[in-house]
Amino acid sequence: MLLSLNKVLFLHAIFEEMIEKEYKYINKINSPEDLKAHSSEELPLICNELRDFIVDEVSQNPGHLGSNLGSVELTVALHYVFNAPYDRIVWDVGHQAYGHKIITGRRDAFHTNRKFGGISGFPSIFESEYDAFGVGHASTSISAALGMSTASLLKKEDDRYIVAVIGDGSMTGGLAFEGLNNTSMDKNNLLIVLNDNQMAIDPIKGGITQYLIGLTTSATYNKVRYFTYRVLKKLGLISDDGKRRLLTIANSLKATISRQGGNIFEGLNIRYFGPVDGHDVNNMVKILNEIKDFKGPKVLHCITKKGKGYEPAENDAVEWHAPGCFDASTGEKKSGKKENSPQLFQTVFGETLLELARKNEKIVAITPAMPSGCSMTIMQREIPERVYDVGIAEAHAVTFSAGLAKDGMIPFCNIYSSFMQRAYDSVIHDVAIQKLPVIMCLDRAGLVGSDGATHHGAFDIAYMRCIPNITIAAPRNEHELRNLMYTAQLKNDRPLVIRYPRGNGSLVDWRNKMQEVEIGKGECLKEGKDVAVLTIGTMAVNVEKAIEIAEKGKNVSFAHYDMKFVKPLDTEILHHVGKNFKHIITFEDGVINGGFGSAVLEFMSDNQYPVEVRRHGIPDYFIEHGSPDELYKSIGLDVDGIVNTLYDY
Repeated sequence: MLLSLNKVLFLHAIFEEMIEKEYKYINKINSPEDLKAHSSEELPLICNELRDFIVDEVSQNPGHLGSNLGSVELTVALHYVFNAPYDRIVWDVGHQAYGHKIITGRRDAFHTNRKFGGISGFPSIFESEYDAFGVGHASTSISAALGMSTASLLKKEDDRYIVAVIGDGSMTGGLAFEGLNNTSMDKNNLLIVLNDNQMAIDPIKGGITQYLIGLTTSATYNKVRYFTYRVLKKLGLISDDGKRRLLTIANSLKATISRQGGNIFEGLNIRYFGPVDGHDVNNMVKILNEIKDFKGPKVLHCITKKGKGYEPAENDAVEWHAPGCFDASTGEKKSGKKENSPQLFQTVFGETLLELARKNEKIVAITPAMPSGCSMTIMQREIPERVYDVGIAEAHAVTFSAGLAKDGMIPFCNIYSSFMQRAYDSVIHDVAIQKLPVIMCLDRAGLVGSDGATHHGAFDIAYMRCIPNITIAAPRNEHELRNLMYTAQLKNDRPLVIRYPRGNGSLVDWRNKMQEVEIGKGECLKEGKDVAVLTIGTMAVNVEKAIEIAEKGKNVSFAHYDMKFVKPLDTEILHHVGKNFKHIITFEDGVINGGFGSAVLEFMSDNQYPVEVRRHGIPDYFIEHGSPDELYKSIGLDVDGIVNTLYDY
């Protein structure tokens, strides 16, 4: 039965009213100035709406949930007190910046978050003037914000405030401490907001966490200090020259009242305030207003709860860090996994690691704060004493692994490809030069999807293959991954890199009987006579499909070789190809410049083979965010794109 036009208009008006009622406040907030037009009494209501909006949006369009729910009040307070974008708010990592994006004019575009062609899941200086610094990796905010604070002083912009927002997980990174050290030495007015929820993606391990848990500033001390400061300021008895002396007195007062001998921040002459309830938005506004004009560096320590306000996320912060699609009303997750589909490479790695560790007591596992992401939790549950989560500290993870290897252990050090970039010096200096048998498993190699440019594992082949003493392998499927892991712990005489992508493999029956692999030996997957196609890693799967299609559509015979190793290359295959083919095509899911294709090209040139080599991989620009399928299609590395390349012959 058709509805009358009047009824349609009436229902539309009711619907619009419901939407307006549901988001009475944030639907009208398009900038921080709109936020500031509201009274302090309305701020908790705005926070509730903002939290509901994030839950509703992320339930349909997957993203980072728990950390963003935990930072809602903090975000609102910061934008209520400070004058962004003139004042700089620098977010660390950016997992907690959804509220910031929504408040700063991107509410209506938020449904495109992390989608191909949409807004980024992280702050980006190319996206908004409110994003003071582009982020994605941890522990960068203090250093970047300190640079901005120093710049503002040099330019005599005395009215500009600079704020770094850093989570306690990022505080385990060495760069954060380098930034703190510099902050304590040079003149600046930086405010560091420590968002402490005792979580990264997984629960944080280590002494820093325990230190922050035990770091208390009593209510009595806070009251005495604030009162003393206000009185001295009114009397004109406080100045920058006397600040150090006052800080020393304050530290003594704190030690007396709280029975704790100062803290690391004040030991560095960085004024410390807190801890405070990071979910009391009006108190946060009050404190920020009180301390923002204090000269010199300062830390505000806020206690928050990851997943705050959404019960499922509060109860399981690890699972709800980035939960995928779910029913917002019930918390029930919507599984995208099809029945009898291939397993995740990450799961295959975790299960295989445990299988090997059960038989070899020398095997140990190391990860920088990614045990669940890389599936090291599988071994962690059964053999926890041989699994080490070192926190967000990639360089330490590699050098720690080198120390383990030096004294006879067999370390499997699992680091995401993009994050391994932060440990490059350790790989060269501590592993390669000493030829220590560290097994470096580079998860998330290739294009990872919605996290975008900061997380794509595009560069590892290029940056690893120039290092002496290192073997670099890339399995085309799950069986090959297991075989390589098995071989690595058997050989145990060299540094070995095994790179593999994020997501599902290509085999349903993945648990093969593991076999030793000959180092530097590739495999001919298909004989041919016209064109030789050389692949590395999982690119072989798409290329196999493309060759089958191309040969049906064109009278050209393609040979296909899975090289398996970037270093050492299988010279027997390459000599055969150089002697028998005039045309060679290489495919890889890494950067073209300096990658696998470049290695093949160098070999052909060095051996004076008169052949044409066409390289295909990730081009010389940063790839944006989107699904892996969309991204590979955009650069011609999906099956259709490879078919079109093969049709050129």
